[in-house]
Amino acid sequence: MKFTKTLIKGKLIKRYKRFFIDIKVKNKVLTAHCPNSGSMMGLLENNNDIWVSQNDNPKRKLKFTSEIIKVKKNLVGINTHFANKIVHHGLTNNLIDEFKNCINIKSEVFYDKETRFDFLVKKNNEKIFIEVKNVTLSRIDNLAEFPDAITTRGLKHIKKLIEASKKGFKTCVLFLIQRQEIDYFQIAKDIDKEYYNNYFLAKNSGVGFLAYRCKINFKEIIIEKKIKIIDGR
Repeated sequence: MKFTKTLIKGKLIKRYKRFFIDIKVKNKVLTAHCPNSGSMMGLLENNNDIWVSQNDNPKRKLKFTSEIIKVKKNLVGINTHFANKIVHHGLTNNLIDEFKNCINIKSEVFYDKETRFDFLVKKNNEKIFIEVKNVTLSRIDNLAEFPDAITTRGLKHIKKLIEASKKGFKTCVLFLIQRQEIDYFQIAKDIDKEYYNNYFLAKNSGVGFLAYRCKINFKEIIIEKKIKIIDGR
C-alpha cells in the first residue's frame, strides 16, 4: 500500500473524541482525523513523532489524516482503514505464504445477511474466508498483542468463523501487525478473556490463524514476514 503524497511530520499533542488527534507542525496546531477505533494503548504519549497525510478535498471536514506514529524508535501504522488494502496487496503479490497463487480475490463478502468477512479467495479449488484484524499493541519488546480493548466486533466475527467452519467452509483470521520490531504474537487474555477463550474454540473448530508483520516507511506499508503465534496455554 503506497502513500500517494508526501507525509507531514509533527508532534503528538493529544487524541480526543476517539477520532480526533491534535498535532504540532512547526509552530501550528493541526487537528487530524484518527481512523482507528481501538484504544491505541501504548501509542499516545505526548510529543511522540507522528506523520499525517493531507487531502485537499473541500468536502472533507478534516483535511489531515494520521498515518504513522513513532514509539520507542519504531514506526507503527495507525490508519486501520489501510489494513485490508495492505492485505489485498499481499494477496495479489504472493506475500502471504499460505495464500500464494490464490485466485478470485473478493473483498467484503457476505457470509450471511448480517455478516461480511474481509476476503473470499480460492486456492486449490477451495474457497476460503479471511478476516483481517489490525494489530498495533505491544507491551513487551518484540511481542504484539490483540486486542487492545474489549472487542465486541472481533468476538462476533470469531463466533461466525466457528459457525462457518462447522458448516464446512475454510476460514482464517489474519492478524496484520503494523509495527516494525515484532517477532511474536499472542492474544491479550488480560484485556479480553472472552475473545481469548473463543480463539481456542475457533482453533479446535478448524479456523486457521496467521500473524504477519509489516514493513513500514514513509512511502509505503507492505507485508514483510510471518510471525510466530504464542498460544499462552
